[in-house]
Amino acid sequence: MADKVKEALKRLAQNIPKGNMGGSSGGGGNGGGLVRALGSASGALIGAGVLGYGAFNSVYTVPGGHRAVVFSRVGGMKDSTYGEGLNFVIPWFERPYIYDIRTRPCNLQTLTGSKDLQMVTIGVRVLHKPNPKYLVWIYQHLGMNYDERILPSLMNECSKAVVARYNANELLTKREMVRSDISRDLAKRSGSFNVKVEDVAITHLSFSPEYARAVEAKQVAQQDAERAKYVVLGAKQEKLSIITKAKGEAESTTLIGQSVRRNPGFMKLRRIEAARDIADIVANSGNKVYLNADSLLLNLLGDADEKFEKTVKSKSGWRS
Repeated sequence: MADKVKEALKRLAQNIPKGNMGGSSGGGGNGGGLVRALGSASGALIGAGVLGYGAFNSVYTVPGGHRAVVFSRVGGMKDSTYGEGLNFVIPWFERPYIYDIRTRPCNLQTLTGSKDLQMVTIGVRVLHKPNPKYLVWIYQHLGMNYDERILPSLMNECSKAVVARYNANELLTKREMVRSDISRDLAKRSGSFNVKVEDVAITHLSFSPEYARAVEAKQVAQQDAERAKYVVLGAKQEKLSIITKAKGEAESTTLIGQSVRRNPGFMKLRRIEAARDIADIVANSGNKVYLNADSLLLNLLGDADEKFEKTVKSKSGWRS
């Protein structure tokens, strides 16, 4: 286009007469030549502008990951889909519309009810893209913003329909199954609009504050029940321990009594052991102690053992 403009200016300069414009006849001739020169120059400029406009608007580029459809003022939408790269159209008669066919996300958060009538807030993220084979149909029926027209309502409906099939606790324990059901239903519904659903993810799941407090109270009650169970088991073990200890003490007392009856020297041995322990305590104490040796069982040389033996013999004789 720049070359044509330069050529037109060059022709204009060649057609302008040189020298002075004196005389009436000479002036008239020179004036007619100037008009003709200006007319041819303006025609050249107009032609160059038309050619430049046509060259600029006759080509368009489709970026990577995109496809184009063309609308014609004569026949309407063309059936062909144009790929990446440089493409041609007829200026003014045809206009291209470029679609992004790469995967894009769409997020939705909605409040719905579960099977047991608990209010649940669920957030869903969907990865989608248009079907490249049906871009002409999508433009004719949905336009360029097809995802804004169909996906929010479909995601809302499918999410609520699936959540209504499960109880509130099942939404947590069967999360993957819930996601699969939403993905299957949404892919089926969006397929009728020639939109492909590649992935569905549950990004948020929360319950009402009342239900959350009830679940927390239930967990606390279960923990208290488990704790009480262990307390009962501990009490049973303690009971068995006390019974065993009592039986051992009873048997020990019986054995001590039998030993005393059979051999009075057993008590003398016990007196010696007790006296030794008491002597160690008194010797290691920093206080001065003035007590009777008999009361501390330290009188091992007296007649206490003889009195004890006589008492034991008299009792055994009385029993016999």
